[in-house]
Amino acid sequence: MTDQHFALFDTRIGLCAVAWGPRGINGTQLPMGGEQKIRTRISQRHADASEAEPTAEVQQAIDRITNLLAGEPDDLTDIPLDLDGVPDFNRGVYEIARTIPPGKTITYGDIAKQLGGVQLSRDVGQALGRNPCPIVVPCHRVLAAGNKPGGFSANGGVVTKLKMLEIEGALVNHTPSLFD
Repeated sequence: MTDQHFALFDTRIGLCAVAWGPRGINGTQLPMGGEQKIRTRISQRHADASEAEPTAEVQQAIDRITNLLAGEPDDLTDIPLDLDGVPDFNRGVYEIARTIPPGKTITYGDIAKQLGGVQLSRDVGQALGRNPCPIVVPCHRVLAAGNKPGGFSANGGVVTKLKMLEIEGALVNHTPSLFD
């Protein structure tokens, strides 16, 4: 019997998923263009997880994520995460990212400076690209130099990132091009 579970839930931006274990949430998944794709991704990342009804604590997190994606500001910083197996550097990036309030943004360089130097900006971007808990760790609030959107590894890429920022009321001076 596994103590790792997952559940799907609907949001304003589409079907999402959350994975959890005894010590907290260990994964979230943004929309992937259909229920089967999101189930496949969850089982790839959490092979030992079984689909289950969320615990009361997980359901509260789902409700808060859903409300945030509907435009209700919530920083989600008190949602417990289980980041076992995540490298220390990445954890440091995620801790800083979790301090960014809804509707605000900082740059990869800002996080890099807090971790020891601007030369770490690329490493910050790579850590955010591996973020196991998007939304709860708000990687969408981290921009490239010049407040350009930078990358976004979720389905829909930069368009999804900009949509999430727009929902939160963040101003990003960028119009997506054909190449975003």
